[in-house]
Amino acid sequence: MFEEMKPHLVELRKRIGLSVIAVIIMFGISFSFHNEILSWVTQPLNDALVHASGVAKKALEGKVTTHQVGGAFFVALKVSFFAAFLGALPFILYQIWLFIAPGLYANEKKMVIPFVVGGSIMFGVGVLFAYYVAAPLGFEFLISFGSFLYTPFINIEDYVGFFTKIMIGFGIAFELPVVAFLLGALGMITDRTLIDFFKYAVVLIFIAAAILTPPDVLSQLLMAIPLVILYGLSILIVKLVNPEIKKEESNNSLPAKVDNDS
Repeated sequence: MFEEMKPHLVELRKRIGLSVIAVIIMFGISFSFHNEILSWVTQPLNDALVHASGVAKKALEGKVTTHQVGGAFFVALKVSFFAAFLGALPFILYQIWLFIAPGLYANEKKMVIPFVVGGSIMFGVGVLFAYYVAAPLGFEFLISFGSFLYTPFINIEDYVGFFTKIMIGFGIAFELPVVAFLLGALGMITDRTLIDFFKYAVVLIFIAAAILTPPDVLSQLLMAIPLVILYGLSILIVKLVNPEIKKEESNNSLPAKVDNDS
């Protein structure tokens, strides 16, 4: 059994190695611009602090702090790695495709472009939605809550980890239509499969939203509602690539029985 798995393990190691090299290269580039990246990452937080000051109707002396001697350096590493992952994502998806492609038919291998391009675009859309919609509203709610009594002192290390978790969570969540397209094109699911699973999918979506977002209802709804919409879009996509054939249609498509007695 191990001998049969060995070629696949070697191929997997190769694809992982190339992906790691791509991330390292992008990390070297990203680290050169870590100050600009960090400014982009902290912009929603700074806007939320300003908004909280207006809500409290007083000048809050909210600050972004660090509790570690090398805090600034480690934060620079984290944001650079986050940017490197985003930059290397198309190449990583391509390596994933190259790993699974040998098990596909020739016509199925043509889906590489939708998988790589679509996956990269939808991940980017998820990150942008989180950055411009979910994160600002979530941060403003969390910081404004209790701002009448408390002055926020935000630890930058915690914030960066919090921020990247939200961005990556939304990016992965927005891959739903791409995954549905791939499974539908491979004949593994139909539109009826997704329709029948809808009520369970809604429960799973809200559970995932509760895990991947801050512990407040607003942020969870900001992830769950778009995901439910994307699930509906996935049903339409699968209906185009692999619609369920009803029994009546299947029977009508069969050739008519020849009457030998005549």
